[in-house]
Amino acid sequence: MSGRISDGLFDPADGDGRNLEKMLVIADALMRHVEQNTGDRGAAFEQFRRAAMLEERVRQRTRDLESTLKLLNDANSAAERARRDLSQAIEAIEEGFALFDPADVLVLCNSRFCRDLADVRPALSPGITFTAYVETVSRSARLALPRGVTPASWAAERMRLHRARQVFNVGLSGDRWLQVSEQRTADGGTVILQTDITDLIRMERSERGKLLDDQARMIRATLEHINQGVGIFDANRRLVGWNSRIAQLLDIPARLLRRGIPFALLANRIRHAITLGDGFSGEMLRQWIDGGLPRGPLSFEVTHASGIILDVFAQEMPGRGFVMSFADVTRERLAIHAMIRANNSLEARVAARTGDLAQALAEAERANSARVRFVAAASHDLLQPLSAAKLFVAAARDDAEQTPLRGTLEKAHNALVSVENILGALLDISRLEAGGTAMDVGPVSLSLLLRQLTDEFAPIAARKGLRLDILPCALTVSSDPTYLRRILQNLISNAIRYTASGRILVGPRRSGGQVRIEIHDTGPGIEADQQKAIFREFHRVQGSASASEGMGLGLAIVERACALLGHRLALHSQVGRGTCFSVELTPVAPHASPSYREATPVIPDEPGDNSDRIALLVENDMDLRRAIALLLERRGVSVLEAASGEEALSLLEEIGIVPDLYLVDQQLDGAMTGIETVEALHAQHGERPTRILTADRKPQTRMAAEAAGIEIMYKPIAADALEAFVLHAG
Repeated sequence: MSGRISDGLFDPADGDGRNLEKMLVIADALMRHVEQNTGDRGAAFEQFRRAAMLEERVRQRTRDLESTLKLLNDANSAAERARRDLSQAIEAIEEGFALFDPADVLVLCNSRFCRDLADVRPALSPGITFTAYVETVSRSARLALPRGVTPASWAAERMRLHRARQVFNVGLSGDRWLQVSEQRTADGGTVILQTDITDLIRMERSERGKLLDDQARMIRATLEHINQGVGIFDANRRLVGWNSRIAQLLDIPARLLRRGIPFALLANRIRHAITLGDGFSGEMLRQWIDGGLPRGPLSFEVTHASGIILDVFAQEMPGRGFVMSFADVTRERLAIHAMIRANNSLEARVAARTGDLAQALAEAERANSARVRFVAAASHDLLQPLSAAKLFVAAARDDAEQTPLRGTLEKAHNALVSVENILGALLDISRLEAGGTAMDVGPVSLSLLLRQLTDEFAPIAARKGLRLDILPCALTVSSDPTYLRRILQNLISNAIRYTASGRILVGPRRSGGQVRIEIHDTGPGIEADQQKAIFREFHRVQGSASASEGMGLGLAIVERACALLGHRLALHSQVGRGTCFSVELTPVAPHASPSYREATPVIPDEPGDNSDRIALLVENDMDLRRAIALLLERRGVSVLEAASGEEALSLLEEIGIVPDLYLVDQQLDGAMTGIETVEALHAQHGERPTRILTADRKPQTRMAAEAAGIEIMYKPIAADALEAFVLHAG
């Protein structure tokens, strides 16, 4: 308990000395108390013993306090030594040093801090704020403020740099410089170092001056080396650099080219000797020089009185100065003028030659057009008697039955078919030479077309002992129906002609959004060096082939038609293994309306009784009319004949009989065409099965027939096709 009481008697804040004094007083009081006590000896002894123990404890506490005081004195001495050492170290560094605490209050600084600001130094004592320090410095007479900067603006900028903690330079009077560096301490204070960099700045200036001198010499050497005249002017439009070439080009005396001479003086010196190029004026140059216009790069041309032509280029430099260069372009301009004159002469000659060529081309086109018209007309005129001859021969062949004469008539019929094929090919070539105007592109149903080709070529292939497979396809493609059919007819016909045994396969394939129709055969194949030649007119792989087997026009027609229609034509062939031709087509919407097509004739085995059927035949060619009538009459059909539309209408009105079917030629005697005649017949006597007979394969004719709802039977007329129509019309 006494220990707890004694502990409460001492206050650590009183210090060790004060507490020691308290202990001595307590000990003395206890001793007096023991001496004055008159109790029994045991109590006295106990009191004495306790006093001795208390004294011992007081002595121990005293020794502890003395030890603590010694340690504290030693620590204070060490701290004082550390503070003294730190002050000496800070004073020993060569830079000015100052320490501000986190509240931006100066803690300490060395004697070099703001040493060059004699009027600021007295105010720098611990306790001054950073803001007061900056304001004091901003008003110092030793501070060299930049031009246009006030003490207040300098102080504001200095506070901004303080917050940013940057390194920056401060100029002082007497051309002296301090580099100021600020760093943060761990507790948020600020350390400022001021380094005198006057010698470094002066050294850099010296080095920069030497460098500028070296650069000036290099620039001078460069300017003297180039072939252009160069003048350099400062922001005040005074000459600061030039080369001797400018004096030569502008004929300026050397005494005028001196540093500082105004641009205006030089301009006045030469203005009478030069002429500005077109589109440029002296006022425009003056505004550019004076800065009245935006100083973008400036280029113009002048002609000197000496005859030389100068290309002038001016451009602004940093600091609002500018540089002008003068290049002698006399030879180039003279060469350009010579070229212009030569070009004008050449253009005149080219124009004259172009006129001659245009005239020659026009004459060639007229000749070609006349040739095309002649071929078309000649083919048409030849097809008329050819149709009659075929029909007469077909009728005679049927009468001959199984006699030697029948074989002769069969050969004659085949020969006429060959002539028909040749005329058809010539007509195709003629139309293809007319270009795209011969084309009538529209939707074509491959299903119907391939079915027609199967019906047409299956018997021919069977007679030769070949297997013909034409695979079906339900797609609709964009093409000219007549020429697409002719393309495939020629390719399939060639495959049958040149294949001795085996098979011909016609198959459509889908490929990359296109449909490719391929014609494969097992024929002899085509040599690589012949694969381009076979598309030339009148070229045949087998040179000994007879004219009855073709004139070598089929593939030429195929190639030209594919080119005009935009169908990609390809050929792959291996000698001894066969050939594959392919035509690539573009599919269209399946609901598109297919274009008009010729029907493939189908002859019934037993046509039946036709004795009560009457046909109206309107044909202006008497021989062809007689041949068609003879063929129909042999089939038991009665025929009413007329040479024109007017005659046909008059005949029916006169006899009062309405025929069962109409066969009408398109080109008739009289004013009415075949289509007009049919329309009149249908209007007066009602619609009947009708065919327009024509050798005209132009798209306009086909479109007119399609618009009238009439189908066409093309000349030369095949007996089988004619019989198929007549015997099935009902």
